[in-house]
Amino acid sequence: MVIYYHPQFEKSYRKLSRLIKSKAEAREIIFRENPFDIRLDAHKLHGPLKRQWSFSINRKYRILFEFHGPDVIFLDIGNHELYR
Repeated sequence: MVIYYHPQFEKSYRKLSRLIKSKAEAREIIFRENPFDIRLDAHKLHGPLKRQWSFSINRKYRILFEFHGPDVIFLDIGNHELYR
């Protein structure tokens, strides 16, 4: 699997604290091994975001992503405001 980073993801990522960046990087390692690892709480979204998925970095922060064949695009990173 190749993970691509959308420009919006990169922009949001740059604004995060070092601690959250570190946690996100640790979660990405888990994601690369198994996108559906129970620790990630990966789930498909509904409504206008029905093509997208989300997984947890911690209780507050999420990564929004889409599958494209065998590859993945990380669309954005942030708190629950991502869903609006």
